[in-house]
Formats: sequence, structure tokens, C-alpha cells
Amino acid sequence: MLDHLIRSATVVDGTGADAYAADVGIRDGRIAVIAEPGTVTEDARSSEDATGLILAPGFVDPHTHYDAQLFWDPYATPSMNHGVTTVAGGNCGFTLAPLNPGRPEDADYTRRMMSKVEGMSLVALEEGAPWNWHSFGEYLDALEGRIAVNAGFMVGHCALRRHVMGADAVGGQPTPAQLREMLDLLHDAMSAGAWGLSTTQSSTHSDGDGEPVASRHAKPEELLALSRAVGEHEGTQLEAIVAGCLDQFSDEEIDLFVEMTAAAGRPLNWNVLTIDASVPERVPRQLVPSERARQAGGRIVALTMPILTPMNMSLGTFCALNLIPGWGEILGLPVPERIGKLRDAEVRAEMLRRADSKEAGVFRRLANFGRYVIGDTYSPENEGLSGRVVKDIAAERGQDAFHCLVEICANDELRTVLWPMPTDNDPDSWELRRATWRHEDVMLGGSDAGAHLDRMCGAPYTTRFLGDCLRGRKLVSVEAAVKMLTDDPARLFGLRERGRVQEGWHADLVLFDPQRIEAGPATLVHDLPGESPRLDARAIGVVSVRVNGVETIRDDEVTGAVPGTVLRSGRDTRTVSTR
Repeated sequence: MLDHLIRSATVVDGTGADAYAADVGIRDGRIAVIAEPGTVTEDARSSEDATGLILAPGFVDPHTHYDAQLFWDPYATPSMNHGVTTVAGGNCGFTLAPLNPGRPEDADYTRRMMSKVEGMSLVALEEGAPWNWHSFGEYLDALEGRIAVNAGFMVGHCALRRHVMGADAVGGQPTPAQLREMLDLLHDAMSAGAWGLSTTQSSTHSDGDGEPVASRHAKPEELLALSRAVGEHEGTQLEAIVAGCLDQFSDEEIDLFVEMTAAAGRPLNWNVLTIDASVPERVPRQLVPSERARQAGGRIVALTMPILTPMNMSLGTFCALNLIPGWGEILGLPVPERIGKLRDAEVRAEMLRRADSKEAGVFRRLANFGRYVIGDTYSPENEGLSGRVVKDIAAERGQDAFHCLVEICANDELRTVLWPMPTDNDPDSWELRRATWRHEDVMLGGSDAGAHLDRMCGAPYTTRFLGDCLRGRKLVSVEAAVKMLTDDPARLFGLRERGRVQEGWHADLVLFDPQRIEAGPATLVHDLPGESPRLDARAIGVVSVRVNGVETIRDDEVTGAVPGTVLRSGRDTRTVSTR
């Protein structure tokens, strides 16, 4: 007997093939039968009519930071609401394990680092996770059996360094014995199921003390030794971030990426490739590592988002504005002193000069303050300004845009929420995106779901992209779009029997209405432990999500089932060799 029968669905199977009508039967967590409508004779415990609906494989998000959130939110919301059934975590060099049992204070250091570098609520980290593990395997075991999505995790370089070197991990170099210990830890983690190594060398990544995170101090020899270790395990990967990921790689960064993937003989993915027609030289430069890697026996994959992810800013709390050269020291001052500096015309002029300099890289786009929209405000002086564009307010007041924005924020003691309008929403940029997506080493992803919780909401990229493909710009067909969200990341990670609607494969499935599929606007909710805030977005047109055959979402509501599994390298992933 079938557990469930989906009748008369329009199947988009993830391979890119044309859609077709079919009945799809599920048994014991797998797709048991795919047949022409009306021809399945086997009884089913339950069934539904899917006429007019599209049945696709569950979406695979290749870049998330759900490492902590899954403990208090096993449903990985809002990703699962938007059809995501598999998430990859442990990215950017940051993981919650391993933790040295001899140094209990390392857990506090890790929480403060994650709060600073990934924008997670410190209260939620302290109250929402049990912190009852030391080894990476114990961390995975703590999640097993209690999550609704499938989840796989890289092991973070920062955690390896901290475990072995303690406080010396920041600023220090490992002795030969310490490097061997790091390698042993990495081998243990991968034997327990870690997907491989993630690391960061990005200048934007600092810990809770404001110091460069541990992996930024690693020299190439350390990174290559760790990469070679990754190549000794089945079904493993590399993920890495360097400063040039945000704009354009240096020659040294290209050399490092190529050497790492070649040493491991495993794919390396990085994020995020920003596509903007006003900077036409960026995409060719960012794909040079991919071209060189193939010649060297490796593979480098760039993640890029198929939507423009809204991200809010503030002069009062840490955000991307702090990363503009010269801005961090001003925006890090106590609020009264900060307001005084920002009201100084000479200080503002110097800040704008630095923001428009070449060293600002991709952050230059943040300095067009006339294109900011005022969000939430908190003072009588700012009443009626929410939703208005700074350029218009500045014209009314006879001020330049930055001065106008500063005065509005000062009225709120810098609590004002600011929404920059994207500068790359033009037809030429969208056409460049479509062309870039066709490259064999470009893949959709980079949502950062689970991180930067009150600043951005990238999780709904799946539904928003599909809605755009079906009823908006129609840059690619729905069959191509589904493949880009399912089979492409599943094949990169070597997922076993996931990513397609195929008989015998795991029944990770999403059923959606092509006439309505979309994501609602991002709204601020206070549902984290400690009532901390995060941005959330409703899924529109998602009828049902199934993980391993069990329904986890019905009409955008969580069912309460937790059928997900911790995907472990080797057992659940096969090696994707680059040689």
C-alpha cells in the first residue's frame, strides 16, 4: 500500500526535461511509482488531487547558517516554507563544534563570534541551543532525529583552530604538532559525517572582540594541508570566502582557491558573485578561478542569487555600512559621540570620499543615500517619514542626501531602519545575470538563511525566483529554474538519490501553484528565544512540502512533523571528483 498518492500533478522533475502530467505515489519515504494520471491501481492511505499544480523536487539551499537555529526551530523557517527540503550549513569557516572540553569558555567565545560575524541574536544562541557537545560528531548527533529538513554541515576552520590553539588561534601560527592535531580533528569530523572544510580569509569577518577571526591568520600551507585531508574522505567538499568574493579577486586569492581545490580533488564553492552591468569587468574576473581550476584538476563554483535580496541598514547597530573603509571607527563610537561626528560636515565629506573610493569595492553601492527608503522610525520629529525616499525629503529640506539621512537618524538616536534601493535592478543587469547563470561553474545560492536575521531575508529566493520565471521577467523556463534549485546543487554536493522526482529516490517534494508562487514582503517578527527580532516572509502558492515522504508544510503552515535527517558525508553523499 502507498502512504500517499499525488494525482494528476504537473511534474517538473529537476532534470530540465519538459514538464509532464503524472500520478506520483510515495511509500516508506521514497517515490514508489510515477505513472500516467489515473493508472495507479495500488491503494493509498491518503491522496490528493494536484490538477493545475506543479510537483517538483524539494529545493536545496547550498549556503545557510542554520547551525544554531535548528535547535529552537527544527523547521528551518522560513526556508522550508519556501520549498527548501535540504540545507547546507557550517559555511564561511564558522561552526558550533568542535569545542575543547578543557576550555568551557570557548562556547561563550563561539557564541559572541557568531553573534558578531553572522548577525545572530546572542540571547537566542545562549538560550536556544543546548551546547552539550564537544566533538563534531556529538554536535551532529544532537540534531539527529529532531529536525524537519535534511541538513548537512561543513566543519569550520575557526572552530578547529580555536580547539587546538585556544586564544592563540587569533594572531598565532600552529606548531607542527598543533597542525597535526587540527588535521586529526578534521578527519574525526569527516568520519562522523562532516561534508568537508569551510574557511574564511575575508577582511569583513571579525570576532566578538573585534579581532580578525581565527582562520584569517592561517597561511596557505595550513589551508593546503587541511584541503588535502578533505580529499581523503568520501563525499566531501570545500567552501571558502576571501575578501575578493565581494568585488574582484586578487591574483593571490585566485592562486589560493585553485591550489586548495586541486590539493583536495574536490569542488570548492564560494559566495557571492554580485552581477551588475555597471561593473562589466567583475563577472569575467570572478570566473578566472573556475577556468584555472579546471586546468589544474580542480573545480571552483561561484554562488549567485537570482533575486535582489532586500537588506536594511542602520547608523545605530552593526551592518554593512560599518564595513566601508574608514566608517567602522565612527559607527563604533558611543551613540552621543557618534551623532556628534556624523553632524560634522567635514567628517561626513571624508566618509563619502572613502565610500566612493576604489578600496570600498562592492560597498560603493551603499553610498548613494538619496536612494534609501526610510523604514521604521521612533520619534515625533520623524512622524510620516516611513516609506519615503531620502532624495525627496532632502530636496524639501534643501540638504544633501547624506546630511538629511543623518538628521533623520539622529532624531531617533540612530535607531531608524534604512532600506537602500538596489542599484542593479536594470534590464542590462538582469540580462547579464541570465547569461552568467548558463556558465557551468555558476550555481544559484547564497541566501545566508539563518544569519543576519534582523538585516536581511534571503531564504525566500526560491519562490521569488520561480514567480519571476513564471509570471515576471521569464528569464528562464520553469523546468530550467527548478533544475537550478534542485538537481544542480544536489549534484555538486553528491547527494545520494535527492534532487529529482524519480522512482526509488527520496520523496523530498514541493507542490506549488504556478499562478500564485511568490514570496511575501519581509517583515520583522520577534519569535526567537528571548523575543529577539528577525525578518520573515510568507510563502505564497506553496501548497505542500514533503521531506522523506512526510508532509512538513501545508499552505505555508508547519505541520509539526520532523522527518528530516542529518546528511552525513559518505553515507548520504558520494564523491564528486574533479580529476
